Formats: sequence, C-alpha cells, structure tokens
Amino acid sequence: MYSKKLFLFDFDGVIVDGMNEYWHSALLACQKYLGSPEIIIENNHFKQVSNTFIEMRPWVKYGWEMLIIVHEIIKRENSLNNKNKINFQKKYHQNCKEILLKNSWSSEHLQTCLDKSRKYQIDKDFDSWVNLHKPFYEVIDFIERIKKDKIKSGIITTKGKIFAEKILSKLNIFPELIFGYESGTKVEIASELSNEYEILGFIEDRKKTLVDIKENNCTMDIPCYLADWGYLKKTDRNNLPYEIKLLKLKDLEQLVAI
Repeated sequence: MYSKKLFLFDFDGVIVDGMNEYWHSALLACQKYLGSPEIIIENNHFKQVSNTFIEMRPWVKYGWEMLIIVHEIIKRENSLNNKNKINFQKKYHQNCKEILLKNSWSSEHLQTCLDKSRKYQIDKDFDSWVNLHKPFYEVIDFIERIKKDKIKSGIITTKGKIFAEKILSKLNIFPELIFGYESGTKVEIASELSNEYEILGFIEDRKKTLVDIKENNCTMDIPCYLADWGYLKKTDRNNLPYEIKLLKLKDLEQLVAI
C-alpha cells in the first residue's frame, strides 16, 4: 500500500494556455537564431497568432516542432496555410523529418534555438514573457485543493524545466515535482514515479500520450484523463480507448471525491 498519493499534470494546454508564447518564442527563434534564408519576418507577425499555427498545434509533441511549423508558415514560397495544412497533418511526422533533413537541422539544434529565444525574452522583459501564458484558474484551484488533502502534484512538460518553474512561480503554483523535456518521455517519468507513489490520475491534452501510458505495462493502471479544454484534434474526443476519460474543467472537483 502506497503512503504517498500523486496527481500528474501536463503543462501547456492543461495548466496554462501557452499558444501565444509558443508562437512568439518560435517566431523570435526563427528571426534571431535559425538563420534560414527561406523566411521573411514582418512586425505584424508578432501581433497575432497565425490561425494555421493554432490549427497545427494539436499535432505537436515536442517544443522544437513549433519552429518547423512557424518556419513553414512564414516561408517566402510554398508557405503552410489553411488551404494546405490538412495535407501536412496527414503525414505530420514524416514532413517534420523531411524538413529537418532538407535544412540540415537537428531536433536538438531547434530546441536550443527555442530555449535561447525564451532566455532572451526573460532577460529583457520577464513579465511580458510570462503574460503570454494564460492560466486555467480552475486547474490551479484544483492543485491547491489536493494539496490540502495531502495529495502531491507533479508536472511533466516538454518545456525546459527552468522555464516551467518560472511561469509556475509567477502564478504562485508550487508543485512538489516538476519534470521538463530533459528528464525523458512522459511514459518513462510516470513509470519511475509509479514505483514510489499511488498515481491518482494523469491529466493531459495529447491523446497519443495517454494511449502510450495505457499501453505500457508499468503505467497501464494509472487513471488517464484527456483535458477537454486543451489543444485537441477534432477527432480526439471520439471513441477514447483504454478507459481514458474526457475531462471538462467543471468536473475537476469530482476527481477529489474519487
């Protein structure tokens, strides 16, 4: 019998809406650090998130993929737009690999560019960078509620840990555990944690991640919840497998009772 209980949370799309931050930081990374001759960046790009970017967001697994999407949107020729995005989505991972190869990039290089972009903004104007994130206050309240019930909270994000910590601190959220992309995959982290904690639930807005959790022998017993308020594909809510439950913000309090 476990003496320690834990709830796990994804970060972007679950605790905060980071759409503006990802667009702005990826755009700045393309401008300052990527050095691609194929793109043109105008001031109005920074004023509003591209609709195409919003439509592509549910396909993204890792932060560095954001640079690929932004790069393709702001290309001088054959740019990614609402007319051709469906074709890109159909072979999303293959397209990302081909763009890496074509430009002689690596995922590590793109992630470094994104991290540099964030550090630049933090050093220049920390509050402006933090304010690009819009918190889901219902989730923040839920984290505070479970803490009163002696239940720990853990956050697993594909952001760098240092950046997640800065945002959480500004929002006065202090989870017991925070894991960034440096710590490994979400399945690996959850598997390790399951040796020490009774994991009461994992709230995530990427369906494939929850499926991976359920298909792993070490984590298959973790209750999984798909965040209805997150970055979901249109089909994600349909026919959820492995007893993965669709969770709405208004139903968070019910999890405490469970």
